[in-house]
Amino acid sequence: MSAVVTESPETTETPTQPGLRDGAFGNATSLSCRECGHLVALGPFYACPECFGPLEITYDFPQVTREEIEAGPRNIWRYKALLPVPTDIETSPNTEPGFTRLLAADNLGRELGIAKLWVKDDSTNPTNSFKDRVVACALSAARELGATTFACPSTGNLANAVAAAGARAGIKTVVFIPSNLETPKQVNSAIFTENLVAVDGNYDDVNKLASEIAGEEEGWAFVNVNVRPYYAEGSKTLGYEIAEQLGWRLPDQVVIPVASGSQLTKVDKAFQELIKLGLVEDKAYRIFGAQATGCGPVATAYKAGVDAIRPVKPDTIAKSLAIGNPADGIYVLDIARRTGGAVEEVTDDEIREGIVLLARTEGIFTETAGGTTTAVTKKLVETGQLDPNLETVIINTGHGLKTLDSISGQVGPAATIAPSYDAFKATGL
Repeated sequence: MSAVVTESPETTETPTQPGLRDGAFGNATSLSCRECGHLVALGPFYACPECFGPLEITYDFPQVTREEIEAGPRNIWRYKALLPVPTDIETSPNTEPGFTRLLAADNLGRELGIAKLWVKDDSTNPTNSFKDRVVACALSAARELGATTFACPSTGNLANAVAAAGARAGIKTVVFIPSNLETPKQVNSAIFTENLVAVDGNYDDVNKLASEIAGEEEGWAFVNVNVRPYYAEGSKTLGYEIAEQLGWRLPDQVVIPVASGSQLTKVDKAFQELIKLGLVEDKAYRIFGAQATGCGPVATAYKAGVDAIRPVKPDTIAKSLAIGNPADGIYVLDIARRTGGAVEEVTDDEIREGIVLLARTEGIFTETAGGTTTAVTKKLVETGQLDPNLETVIINTGHGLKTLDSISGQVGPAATIAPSYDAFKATGL
């Protein structure tokens, strides 16, 4: 399963990959270059052999009805007809992520001045982040392609999800992380696999190493490298669920955290697919990206009005967003501009404030990525970039227990008292 891109099959017609069972990737028909449109057979390929642009899945969708989807399981496989997975996906051991809650965030909305606000809370997934969605799709691809090792480079949440999914599937799993990653995220990975590898360097260094290994080792499926096109499709399920949970309609505005940028681009893809399939009414919507100032290359490019993303060295508490050279950054810019959205950034102190704000208004303890999204939403309202009169959804991608160090110095006991009623009264509580 070595990902040597120059050896991938090329075609101008619908391609096929030898050795795949019928229906291995459901209604997916090929891989298509996002830059030049060149078609490549379904397989462990991620870069176009013609222009080296990124590959993504193309489909020949059947007619899909709301009723068929609603009759499906309460996880992402209710949308299996729209994903690169076989029709019998439910029979393969996996973590069955998705169909997480969409909460009416009235308290936070009042605090921010937004008339109708929702939080899509993905912290309730099996390993407490949205990464379980993408990993489930990547695991299916790894199985169908005959992989013997399931692996990833990660800023934390992905390592947790891959390690857990590999354990559930009974496949050898190896996960690579920066050595300075938050301790809870290291423990959350190491509990599922004995093959946790800490690398001295930032995420971009880890990702480079993973790409080298993927090009040399046979049978290794790196979820966000050589099976990335399949992996990325899992993020579409966030968009599908938001629309379904809103009664089969699209929100006016969505605020999404940006690391590689893949999640934001796939939510947009999901909305477009739902419109084309007639599952929702065609309407305008605005998509906003959220980054940390210590790693905000996409926000910087957006504000400068340029198309090129200049890589940066991350320096932020939002480690799950600390990708200095985001693979989908240019596509995030395109979507923000096309939809009338924006890409904004906030400081580490604002991120901490965002974590506390979401917790104390809606009872949701988010990690630093969610704190970034909450804080950016606040800033977007204050700067007039987001319309507070329009229905808005913000996405919480992970649980705060994973990033305790970032907030532990900000909260604590209101008072330490003697065990007496008089001492309690003296607090004025």
